Amino acid sequence: MRIPAAALLALLLTPCARAAAPAVPYGNNPAAGHYYDIRGFKMYCEEYGQGPALLMIHGNGGSMAAFSRNVGYFAQKYHVILADSRSQGKSADLAHPISFEMMADDFAALLDTLHVPQAYVIGWSDGGINALLLAMRHPGLVRAMAISGANLWPGEDAFAPGIWAGIVKQYHDSERKVWTTDREMNDWKLFMLDYEQPHIAAEDLKAVKCPCLVICGDHDMISIPHTVLIYRSLPKAELWVVPDSGHATLMEHPADFDRVVDGFFSAPFHAR
Repeated sequence: MRIPAAALLALLLTPCARAAAPAVPYGNNPAAGHYYDIRGFKMYCEEYGQGPALLMIHGNGGSMAAFSRNVGYFAQKYHVILADSRSQGKSADLAHPISFEMMADDFAALLDTLHVPQAYVIGWSDGGINALLLAMRHPGLVRAMAISGANLWPGEDAFAPGIWAGIVKQYHDSERKVWTTDREMNDWKLFMLDYEQPHIAAEDLKAVKCPCLVICGDHDMISIPHTVLIYRSLPKAELWVVPDSGHATLMEHPADFDRVVDGFFSAPFHAR
């Protein structure tokens, strides 16, 4: 969810999460970066490491740099695939429309372009929504996934107390503004994406056949009851409520996040 990007990052990231970034310029690394023609736009992608494929999907208004504190760990044993979602990061083709279903299909097309028949997936925030839809719309493509801070629909019952009211206020404060630049129009498009979407029925999660680790912070912007609903609706799922964490679990607690998610991917899976 986006509040917008600059304000959201300032709100969500703890001083620990805002510590100095790693030496590798993830998201701006010419040695690892490539553009691919994906479904009508050029998608920016970086790849690191060798092993089973692991796709990482960032949140609204961000970029692959969201995973800067996680890539180094996972690249030791996985083929890490980072990509900027359409209209975001370096995949900023501003003119085209956007929906979560479109983005899920974009990632499926990217994996096909990279000749990856199946991948683990980590999705944070909107990236978690994309991961769910990727597994629903492209059965068999996702080997297992970990999603953090995802929601099934917009609205007060999906968010922690007070969060949705602030988003509604921002909508009413901005709905009559005249946007004069491409950047402003794109920012509004991304805001409206989360204001109006997604629309995933809990019962539709039965279509997700792969194992899923469902994550939220104990003071996440997505409510714990909503996260538990996602967990209970998935056929093969485990739940992790991260102590002393807001929305940015992977940034606030990167070592714990990496260890737990890797452990989930490595362990045998059983339906609950």
